[in-house]
Amino acid sequence: MNLAEGVQTVSFGVLGAMMIGAAIGVVLFANIVYSAFMLGGVFISIAGIYLLLNADFVATAQILIYVGAVNVLILFAIMLVNKRQNFVPFPNSWVRKVLTAIVSIGLFALLSTMVLATPWAYSTTSVAGESSIVLIGEHFFTDFLLPFELASILLLIAMVGAIILARREYLPDQVTPSDLRQTVLTLPERPRELISTSTSTGSDTDTFRGGSRRE
Repeated sequence: MNLAEGVQTVSFGVLGAMMIGAAIGVVLFANIVYSAFMLGGVFISIAGIYLLLNADFVATAQILIYVGAVNVLILFAIMLVNKRQNFVPFPNSWVRKVLTAIVSIGLFALLSTMVLATPWAYSTTSVAGESSIVLIGEHFFTDFLLPFELASILLLIAMVGAIILARREYLPDQVTPSDLRQTVLTLPERPRELISTSTSTGSDTDTFRGGSRRE
C-alpha cells in the first residue's frame, strides 16, 4: 500500500465515522434545529465519499442541491412553523419506538448482509476518457432538455408559493371597495388601527349632544 492508498483509506474512515455520527445525531437530538444541522453534516460526508470515488460532478451537485437547497429549505420550514407549544406524548408511544427499533435493526442487518455478500471490484488503474461533467452537460442539453426545463419551472412555482405563504399575515381581514382597485399580484398590507379616531369621535359626539341640549 502506497501513500495515496493510505490517505484514501484514512479519509474514507474519517468520512464514514463522521457520516454515521451525524446520522445518529439527527435521530437522537431533541431539538429539531440541531437535527437539521446534523443532516447537513451527513450530506457533506456523502459528498466527500463521492470525491474519493472520482465523482466530482456528483459531489458538487450533492453540496449545491442537498446542502445548499434541501437542508436550507428544511431550516426555513422549521423557522416558519415556529411551534412554541410542547409536543404532547401519546399514551402508547413505546409501541411506536419498539416497532421503529425492529425495522431499523432489520434494515441494518439486510444492508450489512448485502455489503458483505457483494463481490466488490477494486482496481487501481485509472481509465482515461472524457470528463463526466462534459458527458452530463451534453445529455442535459440534448436528451434530457425537456425534463430539465420542467424541473426549473416546478422550482419557480414552489418559490412563488413559499413567498405567498410567508406573506399571508399581511392580508387584511375584510376587503374594502377601495382595495379592489389594486392589481391582482399586489398583496395589500394589514391596515393600522388608529386609536385617536375613536377618541376624537367620542368627543365630537359629546359636543354635539351638549350643543343640542343648550338649544
